[in-house]
Amino acid sequence: MESTIWSKLKSGTDIRGVASEGVEGEHINLTDEVARQIASAFILWLSKRSGKPANELKIAVGHDSRISAQRIKAAVLKAALNAGATAYDCGLSSTPAMFMSTLDLQLEGSVQITASHHPFNRNGLKFFTPQGGLESEDISEILTYCEQNQLPERAEGGTVIQLDYMAQYAEQLRDIIKKGVNAPDFEQPLKGFKIIVDAGNGAGGFYASEVLAPLGADTSGSQFLEPDGTFPNHIPNPENAEAMASVCAATLKAGADLGVIFDTDVDRSSVVDSKGEAISRNRLVALASAIALEGNEGGTIVTDSITSAGLKIFIENYLGGKHFRYKRGYRNVINQALLLNSQGINTPLAIETSGHAALRENYFLDDGAYLVTKIIIKMAKLRQEGGSLSALIADLAEPAEEREIRLKIEEEDFVSYGNSVIAGLESYAKKQQGWQIAEDNREGIRVLLDKAHGNGWFLLRLSVHDPIMPLNIESDSKGGVDVIEKQVMSYLAGDLDNR
Repeated sequence: MESTIWSKLKSGTDIRGVASEGVEGEHINLTDEVARQIASAFILWLSKRSGKPANELKIAVGHDSRISAQRIKAAVLKAALNAGATAYDCGLSSTPAMFMSTLDLQLEGSVQITASHHPFNRNGLKFFTPQGGLESEDISEILTYCEQNQLPERAEGGTVIQLDYMAQYAEQLRDIIKKGVNAPDFEQPLKGFKIIVDAGNGAGGFYASEVLAPLGADTSGSQFLEPDGTFPNHIPNPENAEAMASVCAATLKAGADLGVIFDTDVDRSSVVDSKGEAISRNRLVALASAIALEGNEGGTIVTDSITSAGLKIFIENYLGGKHFRYKRGYRNVINQALLLNSQGINTPLAIETSGHAALRENYFLDDGAYLVTKIIIKMAKLRQEGGSLSALIADLAEPAEEREIRLKIEEEDFVSYGNSVIAGLESYAKKQQGWQIAEDNREGIRVLLDKAHGNGWFLLRLSVHDPIMPLNIESDSKGGVDVIEKQVMSYLAGDLDNR
């Protein structure tokens, strides 16, 4: 297994680290040499997986708008040159596009330089093959190569080719909308629609200029389209309350039919309706499910663990589908959907409340731009029928209150400690009147509470990456969240006293 020095750079299925100064107490650990060595180890891994010598490999390299992107890209390209490989420098790119490049350009792999929505001083590396993103064990293997200094042999003949792949990717999205809407004006199916985009100064500005505008949409009122890795306006994150408030206000101000917001590298998105109301989190899952189940009647939707009680009712009772509540982590929901499909269970969508949405028809790639593209097609069709996106999810029952509390774990072995806390709470829950462990309890401990005990549910789980235990609470009664929180925190305080 890789040493602590290297393992600190592992973040699930990605590499992430501090790449720029500017935050007190955080010093750069994703240096040029570290980035070059990790990229070299990926090339070795790719050589072993593909069965091709390193100097016969072709890889694409892209990046989001972070201030450290050019420096890290130079290190990755140097690794490719040293190995004699061919590297396509795709410049500013979305993460989903870097996966698609492996298919369209017939490459062995690709690298996206990104740290998603994390602060400006962070950056990282994300890897793809034509089969999809790498798994956690693949990242561990790559970091082990780094630890053991196993790198490809140096070879001559390496080449860097400049390529604007995003133009090709945008053209594909335009074609999908043209065919999906199938308007009388085939070339401009979005004429008469006003759609604004908030790219949060990340890599998503192309969607306004290269996808929507050529199709006839009015994109005036769009904001923060210019790439700026200091993120001066708001965090580029559809889960962030400030970011969502900003795009909602911009949608209303512009009088737009739809507002769109992307995270930094465009693998996540949310939308805003014409009334300025956010369609995000559970509402986004409901909308995506309604779209995905068309032609997949009775299909299964895989979601993360914190989805609401009302969402399950909506998917199963109103859409006629099945809801498979699983674990947090986009790779977890995607892999579960792949597993269910392999078992013959029709599963067209894997989606997290964070905005990661992966459709089977699109290689189970979590692509924020593709999800928005599907939503825009649906919006255009609904207008022809006199309907709207909001009406499509009007039957989704939403909770009266919801809250997330993040409990920090101080123990060094936070995984073992967190699991012991969850096990203790599970034993306790079985003995409590008015408490019932949920049937689809697949992560942490999810407990349903009757009206006398808060009229809702709570979920205590271990964070996917960090020494934190998120406690999610939802209630169908005003004041119910406080009632539930008091019960859970009372148990946890007593549990800690007894340890």
